[in-house]
Order: sequence, then C-alpha cells, then structure tokens
Amino acid sequence: MSSLNLEIDPSSGFCFGVVKAIETAENELDNNGILYCLGDIVHNNMEMDRLRSKGMISINKDELSEIKSNKIFIRAHGEPPETYQQAKSRGLTIIDATCPVVLKLQNRIKKSWELLKQKNGQVIIYGKKGHAEVIGLMGQTNNEAFIIESLDEVSKIDLSKPTHLYAQTTKSIDVFKEINEYLSKNMKAGVEYKSFDTICRQVANRLPKMTTFAQKHELIIFVGGEKSSNAQMLFNQCKKSNKQSYFVSNKSQIDPDWFLKLPKSVGICGATSTPPWLMQQIAEEIRRITKDK
Repeated sequence: MSSLNLEIDPSSGFCFGVVKAIETAENELDNNGILYCLGDIVHNNMEMDRLRSKGMISINKDELSEIKSNKIFIRAHGEPPETYQQAKSRGLTIIDATCPVVLKLQNRIKKSWELLKQKNGQVIIYGKKGHAEVIGLMGQTNNEAFIIESLDEVSKIDLSKPTHLYAQTTKSIDVFKEINEYLSKNMKAGVEYKSFDTICRQVANRLPKMTTFAQKHELIIFVGGEKSSNAQMLFNQCKKSNKQSYFVSNKSQIDPDWFLKLPKSVGICGATSTPPWLMQQIAEEIRRITKDK
C-alpha cells in the first residue's frame, strides 16, 4: 500500500465569478436543455465537455443570427457594448453572468475614457491582448485604450498625455506595480497620471497561498486549461517555489515516471478556471498509479 501524503489545495479552483456563471448556466440548462454561450464559459476543456454534455453550445458573435433560441449567455469575462447592441437588435434575451468585479472595472474604464477624451488623454490597460476580458474592457473605450502585456512595452506609451492605468483582473500585482512605478517616475512633469489597481484580490491572494502550498510538498501537480492565462500565471509561481511542478489539463497527461521514486507528499492545485471535480479526478488517478508502491 502507498503511504503517499496527497493533498488538494483548499484555495484552488473556481473563483466566485466563475461559480456564479456556471450555476446560472446550469439552472438554465436544467430548465431548457439548451443554452448558447458567447465563447467558452471557462478556459477549461474538461469543464466545457461536461457543460456541452448538458446542452451548452459555445458560439462567436458572427453566429448570433444563427442560434435556435431566443436567449444568449454572457460569461464571467464580460463583453463589449457592441455585443449587447447586436443581441438587442436580434431580439435576444441576455443572460448576463459578467463577474461583478469585471463589471465594475468596465464602468470605471468607461468613465476614465470619457473624461480623458476631453483632455486628449489615454487609458492604459495592463492585460493580455485578445483575452476575452480585455476585449470587453477595450469596448468601453471604443477600442482606443492602449494595452501593454509587460514592463517591456512601457516604452511605447506617450508620456506627455494625461494617463489612467488599469489592470485586467487576473494579472500579476508585482508586474502592475512595476509598470505603475515606471510611469509615476517618467511621466512628463505636470501631466495628469492616475493608477488604479483593479486586480481581483480573490485571484491575487492565491499567489502567496500557492507559494506556501507548493513549498509544503515534494511534488506539485498543477491542473489547468491550456488556454487559461490565470493558469499559466499561477503555474509559473508554483514552478518558482517548487521545481518539481508539473502542468496537466486532464488525468491522461499524468506521467507515471514522475512517481517512480515515490515522493513523500504530492500537492494538487489549480487555477480559478479549474473545476474542483477535476482536481479530485487527478488525485484518484495518482492514487491508482502509486497504489502498489
């Protein structure tokens, strides 16, 4: 029998915005058996497969006119204003599961953009280009905001314009602070500059917790979707804290060779888009692999 100490990180798994969105979607599926969603409700293929089996259909905006329903679901990432306009023009009822944190950020960015437009200013968003949340944020500024993905890109910013800095809710606080520090020091004298740390604390607080969790175990299995930027960010933190960290999206990706020399303890953790049932499935697979060791 294996004497392996196996622990699932209690701080990992869905954030409250994703929990709310999935609960809303499941209620609709239970009542109607079908639900059209703009994009994947969560960046996790396994959870998407589960929801598809219940009747969820992911579509893009170009397919809005083709849906065989009078309802459209907006996921936690949010959408730009034009999506709401398109849905309304087609007579669709919107089931809006935009995360409250994202919704608040959208409103703040819109107000900043309207204010700065009068001053020939600019809104800067620290975020991932093309990310669903960022597309929604850009829509609040008529796609005129400037996106930077890292400190390396600050040189592209016009330091003589009035500027407001925001962040995608799931980005790194440390990088945001570096960008803010650079802009604070280098903006042209007398030019308006304001920064707003809009990173979700439920997400951000996972970094220190994950560091502690990764250091606590000999080997870490990080469970996440390959398309999830939050998963990549958290996994990188795991890797820094524990070199014996491995990224998997499902149980078939677990390599039995990782357990040839049976570790004393294994930690399983995941992203804000990782379903708890999947981490449990990974744990069961590890127990199966190590049961005779």
